Amino acid sequence: MSDLFAPLEIGTLTLRNRIVVSPMCQYSSEDGFTTDWHLVHLGARAAGGAGLVFTEASAVVPEGRISPEDLGIWKAEHIPGLRRIVDFIHSQGAHAGIQLAHAGRKASMQVPWQPERVREPNEGGWPNVMAPSAVPFSDKYPMPVALDPAGISAVRDAFVAAASRAAAAGFDVVEVHAAHGYLLHEFLSPLANRRTDSYGGSFGNRIRLLVEVVDAVRAVWQKTLFVRISATDWAEGGWDADQSVELAKTLKNCGVDLIDVSSGGMVLDAKIPVGPGFQVPFAERIRREADIYTGTVGFITDPAQADQLIRNGQADLVLLARELLRDPYWPLHAAAKLGKTVSWPKQYLRAAPAGSTPRQADNR
Repeated sequence: MSDLFAPLEIGTLTLRNRIVVSPMCQYSSEDGFTTDWHLVHLGARAAGGAGLVFTEASAVVPEGRISPEDLGIWKAEHIPGLRRIVDFIHSQGAHAGIQLAHAGRKASMQVPWQPERVREPNEGGWPNVMAPSAVPFSDKYPMPVALDPAGISAVRDAFVAAASRAAAAGFDVVEVHAAHGYLLHEFLSPLANRRTDSYGGSFGNRIRLLVEVVDAVRAVWQKTLFVRISATDWAEGGWDADQSVELAKTLKNCGVDLIDVSSGGMVLDAKIPVGPGFQVPFAERIRREADIYTGTVGFITDPAQADQLIRNGQADLVLLARELLRDPYWPLHAAAKLGKTVSWPKQYLRAAPAGSTPRQADNR
């Protein structure tokens, strides 16, 4: 029986445990470049014992950022800063992942600790945001421009180029972001996709862009590949769990190794029953019915809770977000609570439980 601290072989790598640092936007970048904040933030969580550490959503084009302060991977100049972070994550025995993203109609917005509003071009924003259809997220968000065929092809090519840069930066995992109401999710959901061409209408048409992106990324990315989806829009007439299962079956055939299962983000008035582990049933169902590895995320805070859902076969990985903002060393503390002996950074061994071993770098 697997547990939270059992290794997992997935794709081309073996994770030391089932704990993953979920992508979390830091809004601390300029022109897409990493800063010392990103190194310290991500490095601390690698030192804290997670098996896999993801960067925040990293934009594949400048206009694909949620805010002007988002991380990017749309040009070669971004690679050295990302490589520095990857190297440190590896030095702590963890693996490094990057989430490739395009914010679609939710782009060019103010950072979240400021009042919600569009960022204008004279303050770092941009005039046009892209979407499958000219349907805004809300009256506080910009009116998007519907992508034409050339624009759709350019989006696909941008994901491919970003995946190649991720390889150059040394990442172990690429995750394609198709959740939370951003561009690829917008194409999936009838609530945002009103197209009448081959990218809209039927299920097969609405998943077409994501499948094309995944196929094209897989052609240049030989290592482990994840896709994050929102399993449901939590809204009538939107994307739902049945479609998510069918999508997962298709993505498995495209060479995807794991579905990272979240939910929501498409509409403001979604009725979401938020609570501990509220998204776990979606990951469990997709894992069972699509026969693919899954990760689960959302209000998972207690070590026993996380351990049990792995033991129960409800998911293969547990992605933590807010809990790892509160405690970067949650994996080390969780191991102690669960009676597991794990490695610690050698600099911290004097504070470690008896029997702890010094951590070895993941030399690759």
